[in-house]
Amino acid sequence: MIIEVIKEAQIRIVESLAREIWTEHYPPIIGEAQVRYMLDKFQSEEVIAAQIRHEGFRYFLVEEGGEHIGYLGVQTKGEELFLSKIYIRADQRGKGWGKKALYFIEDLARKLNLRKISLTVNRKNTGSVNAYMKMGFINAGPVVQDIGSGFIMDDYRMEKIIG
Repeated sequence: MIIEVIKEAQIRIVESLAREIWTEHYPPIIGEAQVRYMLDKFQSEEVIAAQIRHEGFRYFLVEEGGEHIGYLGVQTKGEELFLSKIYIRADQRGKGWGKKALYFIEDLARKLNLRKISLTVNRKNTGSVNAYMKMGFINAGPVVQDIGSGFIMDDYRMEKIIG
């Protein structure tokens, strides 16, 4: 089940999931210092609440059997839906949740009359890059972005046209 985040308590759950997932998955890819920095800068309760209230973001919790197992974050950008965040807990990966979440995002884009989904993914996160390609995304090229405090995001921009 995928439900929209609308309450403060749900935002706290998203922040908790972010800390759990990021500290497990990303240190080998970007290092522990950058993980801590990015959690504070992009995944804190305050930042998520501000994104929802002021920046047009929508967040969703992924639930299974009453347990929160992941979350999504999207933002409409012009003619496309930007998939900012899609994270599933380690113990739930490989069970089809990422695919179900992407189908949900495609349906949401259609409901919003948007025909393209875009996202960025770390170039060293090869498992995710390959998963997106299997789901019909194309690699639209590298994106390197300075995010402050000496850190960069070294990503690929990926896109998918939906019908």
